[in-house]
Amino acid sequence: MNFNSRKSEKVQEIEEILKQFLPEQSGYQKEIMEAMEYSLMAGGKRLRPMLMKETYTLFGGNDRLIYPFMAAMEMIHTYSLVHDDLPAMDNDDYRRGRKTTHVVYGEAMGILAGDALLNYAFETAAEAFTMFPEKSLQIGKAMQILAKKAGIYGMIGGQVVDVQSAGSAISKEVLDFIYELKTGALIESAMMIGAVLAGAGSEEIRKMEKVARNVGIAFQIQDDILDVTSTPEVLGKPVMSDEKNEKTTYVTLVGVEKAKEYVEEISEEAIGLLSELPQRNEFLEALLKELIHREK
Repeated sequence: MNFNSRKSEKVQEIEEILKQFLPEQSGYQKEIMEAMEYSLMAGGKRLRPMLMKETYTLFGGNDRLIYPFMAAMEMIHTYSLVHDDLPAMDNDDYRRGRKTTHVVYGEAMGILAGDALLNYAFETAAEAFTMFPEKSLQIGKAMQILAKKAGIYGMIGGQVVDVQSAGSAISKEVLDFIYELKTGALIESAMMIGAVLAGAGSEEIRKMEKVARNVGIAFQIQDDILDVTSTPEVLGKPVMSDEKNEKTTYVTLVGVEKAKEYVEEISEEAIGLLSELPQRNEFLEALLKELIHREK
């Protein structure tokens, strides 16, 4: 089976896991459950839960312990996209080829849908305690990573600096800080949690954090490139949005060609770090390369 076929199968597996953990649509608050499902099941690469599962496998994990964390990770990522698309943020009407949550359900419900996904993510991850009580120490450590990398020292921290920087020129140092937190933090969280729940050692966990940090930065730089070189039909979302929102990107700082060179350099370092481990997961290596050099 080739890489693309295996990847499609893994995406389908993740979709089924997500459905298992979605709340039942009932009660007076039924609309929020519908908005949560609309947002979460809109498709996408399912990159973060896939990286989590493949890292879990890399370090010998082979049970359902990882499932609630895979679902929680995608819920957190999705909530960030729902809020990103709001009029107060990027003000985008389309995401993944269809109308954004706030366009379909209204701005207030869009805010609440994001809030609900964030809260439900931790409710979902906490199910692991009931499923595998004998692994409570590892689960607790994974919960701590999930919370920190999604918060003010992670994704939200990066978003704050990103919003503050809109409309003004910033240095490469500040841009790297934004990318490390805004994009890299959840990827770091995914790969670190996969390692932690599989019982990896502290040095191995730190190495996966470094790999993920590089992947996150390269992924975001590639996003900058695609924003000016791709089309809405291919990406499934508007292009030139960075220019519209007056954001500094690697493309505005160094140009498309130099940005591509940075992607190559950073991604090679990530793959090099991964190859230093005694274990191998060829699909994971291929996945990292494919994601960094993606066309959409």
